[in-house]
Amino acid sequence: MQHLGTGIGWRPEIADAVERMPGIDWVEAVSENLCPGHLPDSLLRLRERGVTVVPHGVSLGLGGADRPDEDRLTALAERAQALGSPLVTEHIAFVRAGGPLTASQPLEAGHLLPVPRTRDALDVLCENVRIAQEALPVPLAVENIAALISWPGEEMTEGQFLYELVERTGVRLLIDVANLHTNHVNRGEDPAKALDELPVEAIAYVHVAGGFERDGVWHDSHAHPVPKPVLAILADLASRVTPPGVLLERDENFPDPVELERELDAIRETVRGATPVAGAGSTAPVAGVSSTAPVAGVSPTAPVAGVSSTAPVAGVSSTAPVAGVSSTAPALARQRLALAQTALLSALVAGTPVPEGFDRARLAVQSRALIGKRADVVAKVAPELPEILGKGFRSEFFAYAQARPMAGGYRRDALDFAEQLLLAGQPEDADARGRLTRWWLERSGPAPLDGRPVTRWLRAARFALRRG
Repeated sequence: MQHLGTGIGWRPEIADAVERMPGIDWVEAVSENLCPGHLPDSLLRLRERGVTVVPHGVSLGLGGADRPDEDRLTALAERAQALGSPLVTEHIAFVRAGGPLTASQPLEAGHLLPVPRTRDALDVLCENVRIAQEALPVPLAVENIAALISWPGEEMTEGQFLYELVERTGVRLLIDVANLHTNHVNRGEDPAKALDELPVEAIAYVHVAGGFERDGVWHDSHAHPVPKPVLAILADLASRVTPPGVLLERDENFPDPVELERELDAIRETVRGATPVAGAGSTAPVAGVSSTAPVAGVSPTAPVAGVSSTAPVAGVSSTAPVAGVSSTAPALARQRLALAQTALLSALVAGTPVPEGFDRARLAVQSRALIGKRADVVAKVAPELPEILGKGFRSEFFAYAQARPMAGGYRRDALDFAEQLLLAGQPEDADARGRLTRWWLERSGPAPLDGRPVTRWLRAARFALRRG
């Protein structure tokens, strides 16, 4: 496995600082923010200096019930080739649900959500990973995610789930020690036990990041300093195997470059100070987990919580494949997973009833967190909106988003948000309303977008102009 060394997440806001930082061996860039034909000059200069660049995907949704989207896979492959990357990475998560598998409205989470650690979810994930591996020109590594919520009726621990994923697909792992800490606080999962069960020899590299705790919930913000408990988990991991690479993630609230360099030094010292135990990182099976036999006490046909595996889904044959779904993953496994994920995501973004077995309070926290992430991204893709609305931007956006799932991406979300404000006669300040009107009209264009009725567009435009 290639040695990467110490790296940092490349972001446009700190691009100049990253170029000047000493001891940066590699960087990771969010794949969806890159255009292969127009790569940022900063990344090109880093590549010329021999700094490795790894594209890190966030929207593939390998843990979702659907097969990976071919266009997204192609885009990830193009970025790997454009950057000359030795590997690409994605997340073990689902980011959308609904659609043909459930004959319901497609829903977007706007962020990473945990998959249930069940046989159905593992079967689907393994096939999705294999599909991705075949489509990518370089090896794939997948990342464990941070979670605010737990699925009821899970059949495996995270370590067991990841161990079997590696055994069945040969995929590499991107282990985020900050996410292990998050799951320790939020779900009571022991990081040491997770590391005990992991196939550490499959680790491609490690993420380290900061967060904060509020009301007993840890938020993986990537906007705060790395806390000591996260460094302690990194030390535990490094005592088991020397990680090929370790990377500091920071997505916002960027400190002075000197502070980032201090965090990188602390990471280097943590890894250097941890001596791997003799025999760690071997390929011997994890205790209690067989690559051929099911985990003790777990039925290989056990259902996703709340969804029966014996009663047929309406209109779906147990032997006939769902349209567009490979028969190598049972159609019913995808169907059951789709139903479970759609019910959860609908509760989170559309205000439908909470599925049985979930913690209502935690789902409320997760729902608010999703809207907060959504507001943050809208503010980045449409920076004029927080400028026009000032301090009221977030509260107005939260009121708009609570019962309106995102559809069509963040730029469409920004336009819909502005339209709703104008139709409601907001903002009250006439100057701000006029600026918002002009912003919205310039971007909506003279014709309706996305097939919306002409009368609706004209009504909104006339109302906005009259109020302005």
